[in-house]
Amino acid sequence: MSNKLLRGTFVLTLGTYISRILGMIYLIPFAAMVGTNGGGLFQTGYAQYTIFLSIATAGFPAAVSKFVSKYNAVGDYETSRRMFKAGIFVMLATGFIAFAILYMLAPQFAIMSLAENELNGITVEDATLVIRMVSIALIVVPLMSLIRGFFQGHQSMGPTAVSQVVEQLVRIVFLLVSTYLIMNVLNGGLVLAVGYATFAAFVGAIGGLIVLFIYWIRRKHTLLAMKENVVETVSMPLGKMFREVFRYAGPFVFVGLAIPIYNYIDTVTFNRAMLHVGNDQSYTMDMYSVLLLYVPKLVMIPVSLATAFGLTLIPTITESFTNNNRTLLHKQIDQTLQLIMLLVLPAVVGLSILAGPAYNVFYAGTSEEIGKQILMWYAPVALLFSLFTVNAAILQGLNKQKLAVISLVIGIIVKLALNTTLIELYEGVGSILATAAGYLVSLIYGFAMIKRHSGYSFRLLVKRTVLISMLCMFMGLAVSVIQSILGIFINYADGRTNAVLVTCVSVAIGGAIYIYLAYRSHLLEKIMGNRLNRFLPKRRKHEN
Repeated sequence: MSNKLLRGTFVLTLGTYISRILGMIYLIPFAAMVGTNGGGLFQTGYAQYTIFLSIATAGFPAAVSKFVSKYNAVGDYETSRRMFKAGIFVMLATGFIAFAILYMLAPQFAIMSLAENELNGITVEDATLVIRMVSIALIVVPLMSLIRGFFQGHQSMGPTAVSQVVEQLVRIVFLLVSTYLIMNVLNGGLVLAVGYATFAAFVGAIGGLIVLFIYWIRRKHTLLAMKENVVETVSMPLGKMFREVFRYAGPFVFVGLAIPIYNYIDTVTFNRAMLHVGNDQSYTMDMYSVLLLYVPKLVMIPVSLATAFGLTLIPTITESFTNNNRTLLHKQIDQTLQLIMLLVLPAVVGLSILAGPAYNVFYAGTSEEIGKQILMWYAPVALLFSLFTVNAAILQGLNKQKLAVISLVIGIIVKLALNTTLIELYEGVGSILATAAGYLVSLIYGFAMIKRHSGYSFRLLVKRTVLISMLCMFMGLAVSVIQSILGIFINYADGRTNAVLVTCVSVAIGGAIYIYLAYRSHLLEKIMGNRLNRFLPKRRKHEN
């Protein structure tokens, strides 16, 4: 894998990782203040917002980034500037339309999510208020995303990374402070507190926009797009420009919608299915918030690595495929998939085994038994999320965007077909099984298409995956034994401090065992290649 790919991955990942980690940590105090009822209400609002945001942006910012990069490369800065100006109006328009639709239809979405007029004390009016408060962010966020895309088109990743972190920090500070003040000082109640917690998305977006405008003012005179053309420009009609941009945007929007769509299917079907088979309202709300809000935050960290790989993989795969360099193409696919397996598989195995203490580290006192069960089953699905993201990116790199879309649609159909039945049979675990089935079908189809259109052989990947799985089994056994031994002296259920101690000791020893085994088996060298030379002692070269 080229150093260029890794550098791009690092830059795109850093801001995302910091943002995701902050987005995970803030749930500790938030869950302590609002519990599962507040978490369920929060998720009801955010699920609608996420879908509408994906539709409003429609992959447009990423597509504009690609468009700007293309025309800057040939010195046609005027076309880049025209596209950016037109894009601002498009994002403002789509953002406002999305806001207006979500605001007006909020009562209908609230009924769909709650399944009843009142669920465990949460009414349709309560959910409507929360949905409407978060909808305001749709006016600002698409514009912010476009400006980030414009900077990225100039190979300037700093503004995006910094604005992501600032946006998240401002959002979290406003969210936690407003929730605390409303519930403990002003006595405004749970619903109002959660409403302002979702409104924090708008406040955070304003913070992110301010950062981008500061960068814009500082760099306005040095941006390539501000320079005079070095080639004679042909005034491209706006219609033609937008057709090109939307051709780029299609794959980005469909792949980006995968996780939100799966999550939204659960949002509108889970409560109805649980209540249909006679489950208690309180138990249903507890399961709903743990399954859809609290646990996913813990398993999404490994997925962001795969997302970054996906974004940086597309141009490199495209270049190799266009140049008909099958040897390099196969090597890029091989090393990317192997690296995902090397990093994500042990993470999800360890998280599944340590589900009890890991959940308690973040959400001690918040439906702990439900959380342990859901996290144990949910963790392995993170590997499927990661593989799907990279799978779709490879198909896009092979110029088979339609096949990536077909792969996603097939998986969603499977999820829809199985979800209600499996939830009625196995509750929260049933939802996870339906999600896993959907992603598995998508992956099988996607990998079959990659093999057909690139001639890629999975033999080496399968061989390495078997070895990685064996190492993960040894690591998992060690982690399980360590957790059992620690359990004799420390009960992780007695408090967050005990849970942190058990988790940290188990992770440290388990991780050290896995790295040592991967090193001794030469797996690290074979997958990471020359990048490890500076850290590892010299040894005889081993063939694949």
